[in-house]
Amino acid sequence: MATATTNQISIPVDLPAAHRPADDRLRLLIERIERLDEERKGIGDDIKDVYLEGKSAGYDPRAMRQVIRIRKMRPDDRKERQAILDVYLAALGID
Repeated sequence: MATATTNQISIPVDLPAAHRPADDRLRLLIERIERLDEERKGIGDDIKDVYLEGKSAGYDPRAMRQVIRIRKMRPDDRKERQAILDVYLAALGID
């Protein structure tokens, strides 16, 4: 996973000694968020690559995404959604 260089801006502010630990903690939290954001971007790129791999193998990426959405649902929610969809399709004469 590639890591990007981070440009840091230094603002010359003299903080009272009592605030320096909070300043250090804030800096560490911000740096941690930035690292996690980079990891998330890398994971997103990896997921795109897997969809492209599936597409090159002849699978439909939209259908793959739909299967993933369905698999995330609880079984009861999945059945309810399917029942509603069936009612709507029947009402429109689509079978």
